[in-house]
Amino acid sequence: MAQQFYKKVYSIGEGYDALYKGLRTVKYLVRNKKNGQISSKFIERIMLAVTEVNGCEVCTYGHTKIALEQGMSNEEIQDILSGTTEGIPGEEMKAILFAQHYADTKGMPSKETWETIQEYYGREQAVGILGAIRMIMIGNSYGIAYSALRSRLKGKPVEKTSFIYEIGMILSLFAFLPVAAIHGFVLDIFKAPLVK
Repeated sequence: MAQQFYKKVYSIGEGYDALYKGLRTVKYLVRNKKNGQISSKFIERIMLAVTEVNGCEVCTYGHTKIALEQGMSNEEIQDILSGTTEGIPGEEMKAILFAQHYADTKGMPSKETWETIQEYYGREQAVGILGAIRMIMIGNSYGIAYSALRSRLKGKPVEKTSFIYEIGMILSLFAFLPVAAIHGFVLDIFKAPLVK
């Protein structure tokens, strides 16, 4: 099955939400990877699963390349990119399904699903999984606009977007980056929940 791109288009506000949430949780992803709680292949499965839901062309290309370099088979990658979970290791299945749910709800998962992930993996690994999901959500949110702009410049505009949207979304990333970092820092100081 061929990958469908541009399944979702994120508004500038939704892009900002993805940005500050991702910057807030990236430290947990880094810590989990360093401590061996999340393998590189597990991270790539999460990245590919989220990208499949969102339909980001540039992220599909980039993470397919990384997954192949990590030793994942072409068949496994294609299964994930077609929404199939058959080859997912059993211990990773709940995380992959949560990642898909997170992307499908544009970063607003149900309280019950987040609690299930924490119970199954434990708080420390769960926040690492959340960090991986949120990092690819940043990539997808802005990558979709970037891919659409590239396509437009090649004479193949995407129906769901406009030139103004594509440029606005890309420029907003640079404008929002310092604000989002401060936003996440302040939320950490006040110990705001990671998932509302």
